[in-house]
Amino acid sequence: MDRLAAVRFNSAGKYYYFSTDLDVKKGDKVIVETVRGLEMGEIISDLTDLSEFKLDNELKRIKRVANRADIEVYNINKIKAQKSFEICKEIIAETNLDMHLINCEYTLDASKVIFMYTSDERVDFRDLLKKLASVFKCRIELRQVGPRDKAKIVGGIGNCGLPLCCNSFLGEFDGVSINMAKNQLLAINIDKISGVCGRLLCCLKYEDEAYKEVKKKFPKIGSFIRYDDKQCKVVGLNVISDLVKIDSEGSILFIPLSDIDKKPAPKKERRILEELAPKKEKKHDKPRQKKPKQQHKPKQNDQKPRTIKGNNPKGKKVMILGLDVLPEYRGQGLAREIVRCYLQREEEKGRKEIVLTCLDEKVEMYKRFGFVD
Repeated sequence: MDRLAAVRFNSAGKYYYFSTDLDVKKGDKVIVETVRGLEMGEIISDLTDLSEFKLDNELKRIKRVANRADIEVYNINKIKAQKSFEICKEIIAETNLDMHLINCEYTLDASKVIFMYTSDERVDFRDLLKKLASVFKCRIELRQVGPRDKAKIVGGIGNCGLPLCCNSFLGEFDGVSINMAKNQLLAINIDKISGVCGRLLCCLKYEDEAYKEVKKKFPKIGSFIRYDDKQCKVVGLNVISDLVKIDSEGSILFIPLSDIDKKPAPKKERRILEELAPKKEKKHDKPRQKKPKQQHKPKQNDQKPRTIKGNNPKGKKVMILGLDVLPEYRGQGLAREIVRCYLQREEEKGRKEIVLTCLDEKVEMYKRFGFVD
């Protein structure tokens, strides 16, 4: 009976599903075929019956259980990858390419070597690929990765002093947004809420749902609550200590959540409190002086327009802007036909004169269309 096996190729990488009828269990090393070639992975969970799942596509099968020879070849490939990494770095330095090499891997049968790199821009590595192929005599793959993948591959120590989550146990990256930091009432300091990769900390997502649930019992910031027979405004929260920061008639107090009446203030009282609250003076709160009305000069329809602002769409003279045609459509009379149709339309409106503006190199073309410089 076929069973479903989850196989992971790195200690903290993504896992993939394969089918098998072999006698294998969690923790066994197995040989599978992927898009990269033959690779050795580890079964990370207990196997389940494949009939319990409705799969649209057929899964690839596990080739065999890894033997001692496979493990020795795997270790040899890791040593070869370190040497190939240094060779590739030297060739990159010779070609002066703007790319930073971060990792090198071999497939189990050593038929393919994968180099991973980061770069701010797209790199033309055709010459590099030729040099690498002449040195290693096998298929070469150059894969560009992002800053989060780089941190996952290289590893490091996070702000908390522990190894990076992505390099330790995270299989895939989850979406993290700045709203998660706001929901946890963190100061929006990009340096403090960003990881070594320069992106938002993955751990912001861990407690996001817990904060959403806990904050339901707290009043919203900016709302009014009743405390000590007074209506006070909520100006802050401390979710960890169950404290609410309030403004009571100009005094800032921290009170326990259990000591407040969460019943909102009536609309009438809330409006009075907002009116009595001291307002910040604005720099532009000065009496505005009425500007004297400007006397507009009567428009002259027959005045020749000099700028687009001076153009009168109902006048007897109109100014148009020169056009340009895409290179693939030039030489087919398209520009002449567009200008002809435009002139015909303006003549039907009663225009007496049309002024056209264009680039210097287009003057001769418009002369051929009937315009006078």
